[in-house]
Amino acid sequence: MTQISETTAHAITEIFAKPKALIGMIHCPAFPGAPRYRGAARDALLDACLRDAECLISGGMHGLIVENHGDIPFSKPDDLGPETSAFMAVVADRLVREFDVPLGINVLANAAIPAFAVAAAAGARFIRVNQWANAYVANEGIMEGQAAKALRYRAQLRAENIRVFADAHVKHGSHAIVADRSITELTRDLAFFDADAVIATGQRTGDTAAMEEIATIRKATHLPVLVGSGVTALNVGAILDQVDAVIVASSLKEGGVWWNPVDADRVAAFTAAAQPVLDRAQAALS
Repeated sequence: MTQISETTAHAITEIFAKPKALIGMIHCPAFPGAPRYRGAARDALLDACLRDAECLISGGMHGLIVENHGDIPFSKPDDLGPETSAFMAVVADRLVREFDVPLGINVLANAAIPAFAVAAAAGARFIRVNQWANAYVANEGIMEGQAAKALRYRAQLRAENIRVFADAHVKHGSHAIVADRSITELTRDLAFFDADAVIATGQRTGDTAAMEEIATIRKATHLPVLVGSGVTALNVGAILDQVDAVIVASSLKEGGVWWNPVDADRVAAFTAAAQPVLDRAQAALS
């Protein structure tokens, strides 16, 4: 039997105070130091993030994740400059101050230690880490699991309250390195390395996770399970019925394109489609 942490709590109910949660993604514009940064003023960067957050929260989302998705092509963790963490921390702090909802941090690519630093500075509740255990071949090269170094760093910060949401069978890469191990085994490794929740994804941003893979991951772990890509107003009911939370980004943007601003009408349609499942989950607690 796989050994698990004795302190594991249900991260979704603990953080969101709900049995199921809708989490909106804030894709930050390119920050200074990134190839696509074109000299935008700091306030313009902040305003873009705050506008998207306002649309998401006023439309009924329960929480947010902020990530530096504009910093394409992403650097490997050891190659990130301090400016990335600095700008992420400022954005995250503004979001926490402006919106009374839980916030998560994802520093790309796979930068768990900077994510913990940003979360601790801003008062965020969790981080997302795409490769927490094992290794795979990503767009950025070989990505190794961050758990050992990152959890020691979290302990140094005395930040054990910041939870870890970790991807299983992570998107945007090849899994040839671990091809002889099943998704069940890879999912169990996340709990063994003290993740607090497991995220199922498709093959790329906006790609829908297969229901069969969601079911496999769900069966393999006692941890909360989220779907982190490809959730839309058309499929959120079926997906949310099987998991504890969804992370949604592209389908809520104008035209359904990730780099566009959030579309308030799309958010309203999405939350309306999810509401019957949310209501049933809440009623089951009564």
